[in-house]
Amino acid sequence: MTSPLEQKKIRITGPSMVTANRTWDGAVVYRTAQKGWSTEIGDSAVVSTSDDARALLAEATADDVGAVGPYIAPVELKDGGKVKPGNLREHIRAKGVTIDLRVPA
Repeated sequence: MTSPLEQKKIRITGPSMVTANRTWDGAVVYRTAQKGWSTEIGDSAVVSTSDDARALLAEATADDVGAVGPYIAPVELKDGGKVKPGNLREHIRAKGVTIDLRVPA
């Protein structure tokens, strides 16, 4: 399986978004249409073409201060336009860490 971070050919088969990890705490974040980052998947900019996905990814990659490791991931659009993760990897990432990490104060 190819890592999402090694996406060379971008083929979009449905709605997609760009996700990454926030630099200061590693939280999962989603690229917004306002060119920022949000921890809420519902705030993500959803694209449906390869060209739009490439542009969104390039913009996200250039913002290496806010987040690192951006990649394109599939999403599902539910009734009312609600955005949901489109594969198992993104379902896991959307739920947060899978182990309890103690963060020193």
